[in-house]
Amino acid sequence: MEKFRMSKDMLVQNGILKGEEIIEVRPADAFALRRVHDEDYLAKIYQGKLDRKEQLKLGLPVNPRLFERSATEVEATRQACHAALEEGVAVCLAGGTHHAFRDHGEGYCVFNDVAIAIKDLQLKRPGIRVMVVDTDAHQGNGTASILADDPKVFTYSIHVGKNYPTAKTKSSMDVETVRYVEGEMYLKQLFTTLAAALDVFSPDLVIWIAGADNHQNDRFGQMMLSIKDLQRRDEVLLQAFLKNRIPVTVLYGGGYNRTPDGTAKIHRNTVATARRLSRDLLGR
Repeated sequence: MEKFRMSKDMLVQNGILKGEEIIEVRPADAFALRRVHDEDYLAKIYQGKLDRKEQLKLGLPVNPRLFERSATEVEATRQACHAALEEGVAVCLAGGTHHAFRDHGEGYCVFNDVAIAIKDLQLKRPGIRVMVVDTDAHQGNGTASILADDPKVFTYSIHVGKNYPTAKTKSSMDVETVRYVEGEMYLKQLFTTLAAALDVFSPDLVIWIAGADNHQNDRFGQMMLSIKDLQRRDEVLLQAFLKNRIPVTVLYGGGYNRTPDGTAKIHRNTVATARRLSRDLLGR
């Protein structure tokens, strides 16, 4: 959890963002959460009544702040999506909780912020076409499940095939890498397949779950990308979206670096690249 505070501090201290540019939000309202999640599950989280097995699957202990913190993350993603449509690019300094299903959470993900944000967008902008680009090292199984039957949404996930989650859920396009994939191979696979996805689906908005767990020093990612490889990933993807005038919302996704501030630095770098390219390409 420390990565959120650390990355925010780095962004301000390094002059990438000004403090006043970071917008604090309130928790999402119950109506937004109910558009995606079952009432019984929401009540369990709110009341702190997950049993031990459910808590182990989620990976987080139930406490009074869990509902509020998770609902606040949802609201930040929701607002970032609307901001991206207005300004071309927006970043949530958290988000990407892609393992949350309608009726349960798993893998540190309580509520599915991406699915909730998309349902909200569809209410306000009927017919909007959204592509979820998930480059976190783990498959976005919850997102794929919730959005599976929506023809206006395309879910793309590139991840280690033999890694968590053991049981995958079919996305619109799943790209599996080998364990401990090197940077050059990974980037070639990513750029080729994402280009193919964009050939068959033209989005009005991209929601990009970046992920910091691709790094070679991550405890759970099982990939071997360097900082340079990750910066190349960020640069190419953001340029591809912004040069083609596709608005993009950037979310953090996972990261579990063995170095205490390693994950925060990777997230900071992604935000810095988004900031620089938004100025260079959009004049913002």
